[in-house]
Amino acid sequence: MFAAIALEAILEAGFAVKLVLCQPDRPHGRGLKLSPSPVKVLALSRGLRVQQPANLKTAGAILDLSFDVLVVAAYGLILPRAVLAWPRYGCINIHASLLPRWRGAAPIQRALIEGDRETGISIMQMDEGLDTGPVISRRVVPIASRDTASTLHDKLAAVGAQAITEALGTLQRDGRLAAMPQSEKGVTYAPKIERNEAAIDWSMSAPLIERRIRAYNPAPGAYTKLAGESLKIWAADPAPGRFGAPGTIVRAQGSDLVVACGEGALVVHELQRAGGKRLSAAAFLAGQPLSENVKFNGDSR
Repeated sequence: MFAAIALEAILEAGFAVKLVLCQPDRPHGRGLKLSPSPVKVLALSRGLRVQQPANLKTAGAILDLSFDVLVVAAYGLILPRAVLAWPRYGCINIHASLLPRWRGAAPIQRALIEGDRETGISIMQMDEGLDTGPVISRRVVPIASRDTASTLHDKLAAVGAQAITEALGTLQRDGRLAAMPQSEKGVTYAPKIERNEAAIDWSMSAPLIERRIRAYNPAPGAYTKLAGESLKIWAADPAPGRFGAPGTIVRAQGSDLVVACGEGALVVHELQRAGGKRLSAAAFLAGQPLSENVKFNGDSR
């Protein structure tokens, strides 16, 4: 949705869009039916030309078109030198962090995991490095205590849409965009989130686990195991104190599901059995009572 929100803002601002590049349709849902991305759906609904090259190294035919600027948002493919040099004013990326912090594929999730108090949008001129190009503008976005990857994504997408339309307006008016090189200090990287990262390590502190739960919501979902069954935990709060061996259920009654951590405990509010619906702790315990002193094993196998 990040790219679709940006495209819609660009179109609503009246900028002409000659071509939309997006990745090939991907399998989705239980039936693994090929489904178009939101940006493709939007582009086709507006009658725009769409191409979906598997990679841009073999996309020579599209380079015959002339463009002023190529806007990149959550594209997920490396842009080769020929593509970077293709538009008259180069390629501009909408990046979901305050560069040089969190260069890479998962800046939203990494900011949440590390407990950052703010993040933002960087509009940057792309070069051949990994989010290393000079920055045209920045917008700061505070991170709320309850933000998940989903809610923070939506905030950043809205700010990014506004920032890119302002940058394109400046380019249209002045014929140039001023950009500042990134500092070499404060560089951090945000590698792609792998599913095995989402296995809950109960030996961690409760605040650290809670941040990970929010970072992995909606995907891939923080999970643990109980008696061999996988359970996803979607919402929780940390509680200070000493509660016993990490992963041990210390209370499972009414609406209270409390699990000991390496430091403190996690008060679980929402969880989900494999193949089931998301349930409040109260609804889950009503349908599947849990015993105190039973231990979540956190096994990621």
